[in-house]
Amino acid sequence: MLALAGALIGTAGAVVTALATRHPHDSSVAAPTYRVTRSALPVPTPTVSLSPKARVTPSGTAGAAPTLRPACAGPSACGFPSAADTGPGSTTLTPHSGDISIRTNGTVISGWNLSGSLDIYADDVTVVDSKITSTNWWGVNLRPGHTGLRILHSMITALPGKGPDNGGEDYALSNMSDGTVEVGWNDLSVFGNTVSTGHGYIHDNYVHDLVPFINRSGYYQHTDTVISEGGDTTGLRIEHNTLLNPIDVKRGASAAIGLYPDSGPVTDVTIRDNWLAGGAYTLYGGGAGAARMMVSDNVFSDEYWPQSGFYGPIAHWNATGTGNVWSGNTFRDGTEIDAPSN
Repeated sequence: MLALAGALIGTAGAVVTALATRHPHDSSVAAPTYRVTRSALPVPTPTVSLSPKARVTPSGTAGAAPTLRPACAGPSACGFPSAADTGPGSTTLTPHSGDISIRTNGTVISGWNLSGSLDIYADDVTVVDSKITSTNWWGVNLRPGHTGLRILHSMITALPGKGPDNGGEDYALSNMSDGTVEVGWNDLSVFGNTVSTGHGYIHDNYVHDLVPFINRSGYYQHTDTVISEGGDTTGLRIEHNTLLNPIDVKRGASAAIGLYPDSGPVTDVTIRDNWLAGGAYTLYGGGAGAARMMVSDNVFSDEYWPQSGFYGPIAHWNATGTGNVWSGNTFRDGTEIDAPSN
């Protein structure tokens, strides 16, 4: 192991020095152990074929025009995040390289251009105003027992064909911990399951240009821009993001937001004011046990498929679950999407 010392800018503006342990990429750098199987939620066959003009029945009093969100030309035109307002604020970043383990609490990584990845074995670590280009399983990985990770105003991407999963890379953020995470104002691309966490605050991000690949199991990797495997009651907020999954269903597309009960019921999730597009279904809603789910004021867009997802905007929504609310969700043309019954 080699020690790497870096001069890092603290949140109070002071310069601090933190030590990170660099390790070579080898078989000992394992992928997260909770990788999602999706066995509980197969892609259902749609029971109704909806044309663009018959997608929904708008709500409202008979004879009166419903109040709907104005039609949107695209994410940035309607105030959703894009490349122009996410990622590092500076183009002058300091080069670093290697798959680096962070083991000092309170470390702040600011202004880095890292060819490698970060493995976090510490509390209250902040990554800000930086770029990470990974060929590892992840861009940033929070290990069990640690908390307080913040990834802000950064870009995390990968090199297609260069990752350890048959050339693929799985997670821009992998949260293996029960601790808090915040992911905000970032430009995230390429990774198969871009943000993987059961809890935290995911906001103001631009997730785009996922890349399909056949994983080590010999199948196309399922792709989701945000994914949770359930079993977490500490709360997940997904607010004001642009989440685009362009992958064809024949090459692994699952969802823009995939909430799957692989490790337990999906509960305590807020999905609000996002621009969502792509996937087999754009949103997988957690299944029969899902509870305390708030899905409101989102745009389900047709960049890739007329119904937002290949089969439609949402599947596996528990309409009778305790505390589940669906309201104000529309297609891009402003047409309201009625509350799902499945």
